[in-house]
Amino acid sequence: MSALYPMFRSFLQAGFECSTHKIRTGKRLDLLRSTAHDCLAGQDYERLHRFGIKTVRLAARWHLIEEIPGEYDFRSLTALLDAAAETGTEVLLDLLHFGWPDHVDIFEPSFTSQFGRFVYQLTRLLRPYQDCCNMFAPVNEISFLSWAGGDKGAINPHAKGRGYEMKRNLVRAATRASEILLNELPNVRLIAPEPVIHIVGNPAIPGDDVEAEMYRQAQFQSWDMLSGRMAPELGGRPEYLDIIGVNFYERNEWVHNSESALTQKDRRYRPFHKILEEVFDRYERPMFVSETGTEDDARVGWFNYICDEVMIAHTLRIPIHGICLYPIVNHPGWEDDRYCCNGLFDYADAFGNRETYWPLAHAILKQQPRLHRSYQLTHDSKRTRSDLHVPSAVGLRIPAPATSDEPVRT
Repeated sequence: MSALYPMFRSFLQAGFECSTHKIRTGKRLDLLRSTAHDCLAGQDYERLHRFGIKTVRLAARWHLIEEIPGEYDFRSLTALLDAAAETGTEVLLDLLHFGWPDHVDIFEPSFTSQFGRFVYQLTRLLRPYQDCCNMFAPVNEISFLSWAGGDKGAINPHAKGRGYEMKRNLVRAATRASEILLNELPNVRLIAPEPVIHIVGNPAIPGDDVEAEMYRQAQFQSWDMLSGRMAPELGGRPEYLDIIGVNFYERNEWVHNSESALTQKDRRYRPFHKILEEVFDRYERPMFVSETGTEDDARVGWFNYICDEVMIAHTLRIPIHGICLYPIVNHPGWEDDRYCCNGLFDYADAFGNRETYWPLAHAILKQQPRLHRSYQLTHDSKRTRSDLHVPSAVGLRIPAPATSDEPVRT
């Protein structure tokens, strides 16, 4: 299965915030509904086309599709797929993005089979949409979900000390879904989005650099499990690690055992292209930046930094096939319901119009031709796919329970 060239319809992509988890009060968040994207999908895609963006990242909202066990209503998804097909927009579809139905227990062994039945029914729906949707992320951010929901109790299921258990069950579900997708649909590509991080030791704590490095290495666990390199009993196989998505934000580098984030001015800060290089050298898979962005006036500077770093990665022959701005629409905070100004577009008015954040829009228009030239001149298709080496003896692995994508709060 060789990499497509170009892999996506547009190098710059748009991600719609699609968290659907429950907060502590029991309220169900549905940010596709909160931002009115579920009603304005066609208009939103046409708005994006004006900026040369023809690929979007969305999620199937399992909690809406299977409200009653074993009964599937896909209308919430077909509305988005129909809009994509009508406008010539490519969809990268997450099958589980932090949310699941109320009748599902993510810690139970039955979770894998429940998710598998949902994915199988989904494949039957997707067959007519293959022209606009053939790339799937079975489970989004296994590492972050395990850390935030299984270790820290910050998001659903609000558990503590169960992150590694949760991670293993999510990997089982992802491998089951991968098998079903590859068997049931033609020309499927699988996406594995995970946060990438950099952590340095706290100089105030003797020996903390060793623990920090162990924590940093834990960011690779989910990819290692999906590929069968680690914990092969979970069902991982090399072909399940197909396209690697890296999620990277300003908060993804920090000092261990502190509340201090690393800034780009800090000599300990690791340039993003170095992180991309380490991931590629480890797996030799085609890659894209599956989430990145920030808030308020910092949006333009951060976007330009990511573009510059990706172009450096291209000169190193690292196959970065796209950058997904995430989210593309301002949204209510998925932890505290605050007004987050981190998109290209704002909330919709009563007529379905969205104001554009023009400083970011101008940066997008300026960077598009630069990224296109960088990709075309430096991309070498021979480096986009190789057999993933799975050693017979994987050696010592520290069972760090999960990986966050933000500084640990002590």
